[in-house]
Amino acid sequence: MWFLFALSSAVLLGFYDVFKKQSLSGNAVIPVLFANTVISSLIFLPLIVAAPLGYMPTDSHWYVPAGTLSMHLWVVLKAIIVLSSWVCGYFAIKHLPLTVVGPINATRPVMTLVGALLLFGEHLNPWQWAGVVVAIVAFFMMSRSGKKEGLDFAHNRWVLLLIAAAVFGAVSGLYDKYLLAPAQSGGRGIPAVFVQSWFNVYQMLVMGVAFTLWRRFRNADEHFQWRWTIVGISLFLCAADMCYFYALSFDGALIAVVSMTRRSSVLVSFLFGAFLLKERNVKSKALDLLLVLVSLVLLCLGAK
Repeated sequence: MWFLFALSSAVLLGFYDVFKKQSLSGNAVIPVLFANTVISSLIFLPLIVAAPLGYMPTDSHWYVPAGTLSMHLWVVLKAIIVLSSWVCGYFAIKHLPLTVVGPINATRPVMTLVGALLLFGEHLNPWQWAGVVVAIVAFFMMSRSGKKEGLDFAHNRWVLLLIAAAVFGAVSGLYDKYLLAPAQSGGRGIPAVFVQSWFNVYQMLVMGVAFTLWRRFRNADEHFQWRWTIVGISLFLCAADMCYFYALSFDGALIAVVSMTRRSSVLVSFLFGAFLLKERNVKSKALDLLLVLVSLVLLCLGAK
């Protein structure tokens, strides 16, 4: 069951990337990201308010406890890690094709896998190992195909920012496992809905400061234009995160597999970039895409 939620998160995350690309095209990054965090916070604010007012039963999955100071500080750190990834990623996706962004972002599960094996001692069955290996090969081939876009990966600042976003994203994935895992398993045992609700609020506060500084010190050529696709960013991200956190909350859920499956969102963004944005070298990337689908089938078999 946890794998189905991970797969749902991947599909929703793919549309999230599409809405990001549409919102950032010719638009300033900081205000778009700030608007995104405000909308996401408003989505979860009713859950935060409902609990102390007694409108949410304590045995409900959506019940958000008040939490201790320690719990809130752990979530503040998560907000900082995620925002670091988002700021780097937003600037990168604004300047790079989606069919290049996807392959580089797809390296996150590899980083997360190494971390999960080293920190959590996770074990994969043969089907899952096969899926992981095929996915790694597919992501490597997609990265090579991206070079045909004429980008010098070693010296392009947007590519380097995207790699930094991938690193922060992998750290965030491992940190999520630590926050959600029960204390007897070495984690903090913080409820997933508490993490998701409050981390959105803390992101909004941090981005509020960043937006204030941007307005004061922005370049003359930086402009912000409101687009309704910004709402789409928040809606699809919140839905994707709900499925993601719920998948991790299942006993026996493997962070390596959940993260790998989540990165298959590249399929959605790839198709959008190829057929609607008419990005180049689509044929050379078709085999790469097929390998990603094969890896998903293998992971599905391993998750049963």
